[in-house]
Amino acid sequence: MQLDILAFGAHPDDVELFAGGTLAKMAAQGYKTGIVDMSRGELGTRGTPEERAREAKKAAAALRLAVRENLRLPDGEISIDSKARLRVIKVLRKYRPNLILLHHWEDKHPDHVNTSILVSEAVHHSGLARIKTGQERFRPNRILYFKLPPQWAPSFIVDVSEFATQRLAAIEAYRSQLFDPASREPVTELSRPGFLLEIENIHRYYGTLIGRAEGEGFYTRGPLEVADPVDFFGKQASRSFF
Repeated sequence: MQLDILAFGAHPDDVELFAGGTLAKMAAQGYKTGIVDMSRGELGTRGTPEERAREAKKAAAALRLAVRENLRLPDGEISIDSKARLRVIKVLRKYRPNLILLHHWEDKHPDHVNTSILVSEAVHHSGLARIKTGQERFRPNRILYFKLPPQWAPSFIVDVSEFATQRLAAIEAYRSQLFDPASREPVTELSRPGFLLEIENIHRYYGTLIGRAEGEGFYTRGPLEVADPVDFFGKQASRSFF
């Protein structure tokens, strides 16, 4: 199956938090979407890998993904090496996506950083004919980075106002990771009572920048080509600030 968009996250739930609305919107428009989780999240303070696998499946249904896979790389030790890179290359050549959604490379979590570098390298190497996998070589058109550091301005913002409920349903599928007043497990960043509100505030901020209720910001290396400025900016005029 060929995909239009394939997102990579270090752990189950990473993609949903910052790009779930975009994936839901693209699926609603008829595009084939997917997520590849690099690890099972087995080092997570709360829940188990088995629970997170079930939660990931439920989240995939909420986002209407065509594909969800887990590469089962070791949580906490996602390494930038030839063996891991080859596994990513095989996935890229299998699904041949036009666009890649990926962690930004500036992040406090080492797995997020290494996933960003590893997949970025694999995107390039997947186009090299002399790397043999028994598949045709292939290189995606563009990498779009999500979860931008606060000081980074997005290259563009996707209006996801109509898909906020879908994104939230996908996030809330990870019950083992989120706030539960009855839970006796240790508190984590995700399980704080205000965590989901903070995530929503990020998307509301991006939405404000484009005159919409909610948005998801992405960064891309290098300038973006606009084939028809009249058509492109004409459609944006009603939502722009001057």
